[in-house]
Amino acid sequence: MSQAIGKTALAYARVWHLVDAKQRVLGRMSVGIAETLMGKHKPIYDPASDCGDYVVVINAKAVKTTGTKAQDKLYRSHSGYPGGLKETTFENMMEKDPDAIIRKAVSGMLPKNRLREPRLGRLFVFEGETHPYEQNIIKRYDALGKETRLDPSKVEA
Repeated sequence: MSQAIGKTALAYARVWHLVDAKQRVLGRMSVGIAETLMGKHKPIYDPASDCGDYVVVINAKAVKTTGTKAQDKLYRSHSGYPGGLKETTFENMMEKDPDAIIRKAVSGMLPKNRLREPRLGRLFVFEGETHPYEQNIIKRYDALGKETRLDPSKVEA
């Protein structure tokens, strides 16, 4: 029997990953999330195919930055009208919508092509510990970014 999986449905099966953002650096964490969404960790990775996994990020409110980025970083948006530029600091954005900070960081690390939106659709960011996808999670990432695979038979129901 051959051990090769090839480009079958089993190879393209999507796994759910859980990332705890508590006390993790925004940029380094976002790189790992972007690679998981693209599927670069899989042996069948192809830039033109969408073979990435689902990622659930918890504790988005506790993410940190290095240096003085918390005071200096600006998020800009434009309405399209003259004089319609709006700037928001990292601190204000953290109070208003911490989910958008992680989503924007990951979005900037994904390729700018037609697969970007479907990949971002598989990213779920939550401010606190609780989330509705607890039953789906198969892999967790600790503070060092090391992967831990959960045994489905040992998960509490």
